[in-house]
Amino acid sequence: MSRVCELTGISVQYGNRVSHANNKTRRRWLPNLCSVHLLSDTLGKSVHLRVSAHALRTVEHRGGLDAFLAKASNDELSERALMLKREITKTKAEKAPAAA
Repeated sequence: MSRVCELTGISVQYGNRVSHANNKTRRRWLPNLCSVHLLSDTLGKSVHLRVSAHALRTVEHRGGLDAFLAKASNDELSERALMLKREITKTKAEKAPAAA
């Protein structure tokens, strides 16, 4: 399983561990990934995603999963999140003319 956030695309970062003697050895920083169930208001169902803690805070700040996906660019979303975004926009488009 890859260590990539499904919503923001944050992945493993690489760099050097530098000792006091200035010896450099390679190291990695892993993202803080959490397996969560997020509720989609438009679809009316819960969705299981693997997201970073930072992305989870951003989802809450923007007002939920639907608002986050509407504002997110397609480049950083995973395939599952992209399919979810398309499904949400399709459902919103179907509900809008029916309500008007």
